[in-house]
Order: sequence, then C-alpha cells, then structure tokens
Amino acid sequence: MKNEQMDLVHIKADFPILNREIKPGVPIIYLDSAATSQKPVQVLREMDDFNTNSYANIHRGIHTLAEEATQKYELARNKVSVFIGSPSPKQVIFTRNTTESINLVVQSWGRKNLSSGDLVILTEMEHHSNLVPWQMLAEEKGFRLEFIPVMENGLLDLDVYLDLINLEPKAVGFTHMSNVLGTINPAKEIIQIAHEAGAITIVDGAQSVPHLPVNVQELDADFLAFSGHKMCGPSGIGILYAKKELLQSMPPFLGGGDMIKRVELTSFTANEIPYKFEAGTPAITEAIGLGAAMDYLNSIGMDKIADHEQAIVSYALERLVEVPGVEIYGPEAAKKGAVVSFSMASAHPHDISQILDNQGIAIRAGHHCAMPLHKKLKLPASARASFYLYNSKEEVDQLADSLYSVLDIFGI
Repeated sequence: MKNEQMDLVHIKADFPILNREIKPGVPIIYLDSAATSQKPVQVLREMDDFNTNSYANIHRGIHTLAEEATQKYELARNKVSVFIGSPSPKQVIFTRNTTESINLVVQSWGRKNLSSGDLVILTEMEHHSNLVPWQMLAEEKGFRLEFIPVMENGLLDLDVYLDLINLEPKAVGFTHMSNVLGTINPAKEIIQIAHEAGAITIVDGAQSVPHLPVNVQELDADFLAFSGHKMCGPSGIGILYAKKELLQSMPPFLGGGDMIKRVELTSFTANEIPYKFEAGTPAITEAIGLGAAMDYLNSIGMDKIADHEQAIVSYALERLVEVPGVEIYGPEAAKKGAVVSFSMASAHPHDISQILDNQGIAIRAGHHCAMPLHKKLKLPASARASFYLYNSKEEVDQLADSLYSVLDIFGI
C-alpha cells in the first residue's frame, strides 16, 4: 500500500492543474475525467517544444521545419497504432474527436451501404454522438434503428440482442463503456455475434481506451472511435480506427487539400489511406500531444491504471451508498469502469454539483449527452463522479463527506 501511495503522489505531481486551489485553502479535487481528463506536464512540454522549435505545416514542404513536423505527426500516428494494436498505422485516421469519427463512419460507410429497409442496431445507453448521426442518415435514407435495452442492473440485455440480430442488421454500434453507468460491455462477444450475422461493428471507445487495455485485433472491431482529451491528451484530436478493406472501399468524408492525389477542374482522384480522410491542415500539435499522452500512459501501464481505477470505484460505491438519500446507477464494481452516477432525494444534481464545487470538488451534473438513457432511468439528470489514474481513496472520502453538506442544506 505504501508503494502504491508513493506512486500516486508522483503521478499527481505530473499534473500541474491539480495543485490549484479553487479558493484560498480549498484545493481542487478533480472528479470529472469522463468529460475530459487533465494533462500531465510531459504532454504540455512536448506540445510546447513542438510549437517553439519545429512547427510547420505537414506533408507539403521539403524544408527542415516541414519535414520535422511531418515526421513528428506521423510518429504520433504510429504511437496510436501500437497503443490500440492496429495492424498498420494506415488504418488510423486523425479526426477532431469521437463525434467526428462516428460521423465519418455514418456519412461515408453508411451513406454508401445503407438504404431503405436496412437495419442498424444501437443500444439504449449510447452517447448522443452514437445516436444522432445515425438518426440523421436514417431520416434521409429510410433505414431502421433498433436498440438493445438496458436492464435494471445496468447491463445490456443480450437476449434481446440475439433476437434483433436475427433480423440481419447491416451494422451494430455500441459504446464499449457507458459514460453514465460505467458499464463495460462485452465488446468481443457483441462483435462476434454481429459478424456471424454479416454486420459490421462500430465501437465507441471514448470511455474505454483511456482506462482499459484495448486491442482492436483481439476485439476484431471493424471501427473504433475515441478522443485524445479523455486520455491525458489535448482536445481537438480524435481517432478513427478501421479495417483496411473498409477504409479502401469508403468514399472521402470531406474534400480539399491533402485528401487528393490529383485534381482536374471537373474531377479528382482521392489519396491513399489514411490521408483520403484527412482533408485540410490537421491538428498537428494536438496529434503530437496525443502521442505524448500515450507515451505517458504506457510508462505507467494500462493494466495498472485499470486495476487502480477498479479499486477506486469499488471504494466509491461502498462510501457513497452510506450517505442517506443517495441512489447509485449502474452495475456492480466488477462490471463497470471508474464512473459513478447518482442522485440524492430532494436535491437536484446541479445543486449537488454547485455545493461540492464550493468545497473544491469538481463533478458533472446533467444528462451527460445521454438523454434517452436518463429517460429510461426516469431521471431528468444525474450527478456523476468519474475517476482516473490521479485520483485517490482519500478524495473519495472527501466526496462522501461533502455529500453530507447537501443533506444539511436540503434537510434530507
């Protein structure tokens, strides 16, 4: 235990923002990493060094700065490829975020392959990013959406999934880990069932890739989307992984510079992958920052991070349930990631969040971009504490103790 605590002290020291006091004498306790994580100094320095010493546009120039920038950008792509177990860096597309990655799949693969009468299966626990793009195209194309239900225990009803799969869907999209319930879905099983029915799979890995070891080849995922800002990297950079044959068959998503080989006045020839899907000047500094974030996470070890978070969330469930009036949503600790969504009798989540903020504790309050799931739970909103590698059991204690302030104010 002593060594674990010493490691955590060193990890926390890597994140300058965690030294901040919200007001004099009130240090920040950051419990909102499911929305966005904080960045270690190793990432900040890498981005600053690039901007200071090597910044230029990529792929287009032959001068020293352009070549250095291109090399660093492509090195970041290689790091992503290794991090998720991709067979080739060419299967890694840089986007702005998970949302854009999923939209790319829907608007490119979906627009080409889906038509009236087709079926796409999603789940009731999806983030809006894996609902709205499908809804938009379904309205245009006339295909149908069906949903795997969420059961009372916070898990997906796979029996219903097996019934739906018999309807021969073209695609199955699902979140690997729920940003509300924390549920870690059995991705490999879901994908295997889909493939046996001839469907392709789209995995929203925004919450899983930062917290768990994820290998796309082991999962056999067709598409995987995630974001840099949830895994100690900068905002404005996301990833779409896809199988090579899918990328090669898909039309470009956006048109413009760098996604072309040749342009005539009335026609163009698309570039090879991955550049076919990276139109215009990309987020170069952010890509390099994401590569540095992956270096940082690898230096600690994704297995160790997952084990640490499992201990934290297990402890959080024990502590929070002790507070009168607290109701916790989602499965048991063994089946969830480091996310605890809860409500308190007579206290709105926004009030809970504001009261905790006065004590330096940052949590999220709202529907967390999952309104259909909250409707299923019969909740207008929920409070959410989410943990990462820099959080401690002592911070969980402070969260639990601070919830008693809510009880005092609202007389619960």
